[in-house]
Amino acid sequence: MNDLPQQLANGLLLGALYGLIAIGYTMVYGIVQLINFAHGEIFMIGGFGALTMWLWMPDGTSLLVALPLMILMAVICSVLVGVGAERFAYRPLRGAPRLAPLITAIGLSIALQQAIWAWYPDATKSRPFPEFSGPRLDFGAFTIERGELYLLIAAPLCMIALGFFVSKTRTGRAMQATSQDPDTAKLMGINTDRIIVMAFAIGAAFAAIAAIAHGLRYGEVNFKMGFIAGLKAFTAAVLGGIGNIYGAMIGGVVLGLAEAMATAYIADIPGMEQLGGGAWKDVWAFVLLILVLLLRPQGLLGERVADRA
Repeated sequence: MNDLPQQLANGLLLGALYGLIAIGYTMVYGIVQLINFAHGEIFMIGGFGALTMWLWMPDGTSLLVALPLMILMAVICSVLVGVGAERFAYRPLRGAPRLAPLITAIGLSIALQQAIWAWYPDATKSRPFPEFSGPRLDFGAFTIERGELYLLIAAPLCMIALGFFVSKTRTGRAMQATSQDPDTAKLMGINTDRIIVMAFAIGAAFAAIAAIAHGLRYGEVNFKMGFIAGLKAFTAAVLGGIGNIYGAMIGGVVLGLAEAMATAYIADIPGMEQLGGGAWKDVWAFVLLILVLLLRPQGLLGERVADRA
């Protein structure tokens, strides 16, 4: 139990990372009812975009100085890919049966992964990502890496900014209207195509910010990192109630805490020694998903269909 504060901190950090990625899933689904399985690769491309900017910087440049430019490059790369995917892969299939864009999303995910593998220099192996030097930061009951401060700052700032944007701005209210009834929104003069592009762009930007957090936390990026991270983020979105922005972050935090607790404590339960440790963390994450779907299929913050009616 002495390690509990540390495990809670680890879980919250991991959950914030999942939540940032999950927002992209839930925003797109909330507006166009599409599960964008290529979102994990958009996250991965953001990481390589940030790494590219770092490699362009002069030798000896401080990471603190380079970080704003790395964020900018990551966001530009991810947003360009996300918006391009919407325009050329998903928009032509908007009126097609739902299976068609779903298969397209899976194919696009594989294509983006292989494109980085084939064309980015030395991407066949993990590429080192810059890290902040110095000892871990001690907060008494727990410690964190210096690079994890970025995630602690970025996650709440992004959520506050997104909440303000959706609730207080004209475009945000147009997003809400498009999500509720796109045909009526179009009749009211809302350019739904522009709103959908905006949703893809915001989700991609959040994924890029999360990619830098991933690189700072683990010290590397690789062309396969989007698959597992995207799958976990989709799980977080479903846990929180897919289509609910705040639910995505809450689902991510719940998932991160579940992984941290299971990794640390499952092996200590009599009879479950073989089911603990990091090798089983993904299993317990999906066990949690199954339990939530059995007990509350609409997710933690989702609304029942009868309630909306």
